[in-house]
Amino acid sequence: MSDIALPDMNAVIGSHDVVLLTLDTLRFDAAQRCFERGELPVLAPHLPADGWERRHTPGSFTYAAHAAFFAGFLPTPARPGPHPRLFALEFEGSETTSAHTHVFRDCDNIVAGFRRAGYWTLCIGGVGFFNKRNPLGSQLPSLFEESHWRPEFGVVAADSTERQVELACERLDSPQLAGRRCFVFINVSALHQPNRHYLDGAVHDDFESHCAALRHVDAALAPLLRALRRRSPAFVIACSDHGTAYGEDGFHGHRLAHEVVMTVPYAHFFLSP
Repeated sequence: MSDIALPDMNAVIGSHDVVLLTLDTLRFDAAQRCFERGELPVLAPHLPADGWERRHTPGSFTYAAHAAFFAGFLPTPARPGPHPRLFALEFEGSETTSAHTHVFRDCDNIVAGFRRAGYWTLCIGGVGFFNKRNPLGSQLPSLFEESHWRPEFGVVAADSTERQVELACERLDSPQLAGRRCFVFINVSALHQPNRHYLDGAVHDDFESHCAALRHVDAALAPLLRALRRRSPAFVIACSDHGTAYGEDGFHGHRLAHEVVMTVPYAHFFLSP
C-alpha cells in the first residue's frame, strides 16, 4: 500500500470539522478485497489508488482500541517507523510527534482537546461499549458533550448504519451547530457479528457475510459525506478498531493477537464542496 501523507494538523484543527469513523471489526483483507473488486463506490474515490493502508491496531477489541484512539494513538502503519501521529496528548518523551502533529495540552483525552479548541464533540455509538446501559458502556461516551445510543444502532439491527448516519446528518445540519466546528465520532456496528443478515441465504457469519456488511455500510455512508460537504471543509479518518477471525488457524472472534485481528484498514481524506 502507498504511504498516506501526513497533513499539517495544526492547520486542520480549528478550520475543519474532524470525523473519526470507526468501522468496528473490519478486517484489512475484507476491506481491500472489496476495494479491488470495485464494491465500495462511496469510499473508494477517497482512498489512495491502490486502496486501504495496512495498519496495526493498538488493541484487539473495541474498548482497548478506542481507549488508545482517544489518547491519540490511531492504528500504526504496518511497516518500519517511526510514524508521526495526526494528533497527540502532551506526553514527555513521545517519539511519534512531529511539526505537523497537533498536540493537545493539559488534556487526558483528545475529545477534551477538541472541546478546548472550540469544537462541539458528538458521539454516535454502535457496539456495546457505547450503549450507555451500564458504567462500562457509558465510560467512552461520557468523554463527549453529546452522545447517543439507541437499540437501532446496535449490532443486531440490519439498518444500523442508516440510522446512525441519519442522526449524524440531522445534528450536523441543525441550527445549534451552524457555524461551529464539530468533532464527530461514529462507531459503525454493522460489520460486527452477527452480520449474516447482509448476505442472502447465509446461515452463519463468515468472511463473505463480513464483506457483504461492508458493501452495505459503504452505500449507507453516502448521506454523511454529503452532509459534511455542505458544512465543509472536513477531515475524515476512516479505520477499523480491530479485525475478527472466522476460523483461521482454529480462532474465532477477536480479543486475540491473530494477524486477521491485529491488521486493520485505514484512510484519511479531506472533503470540500
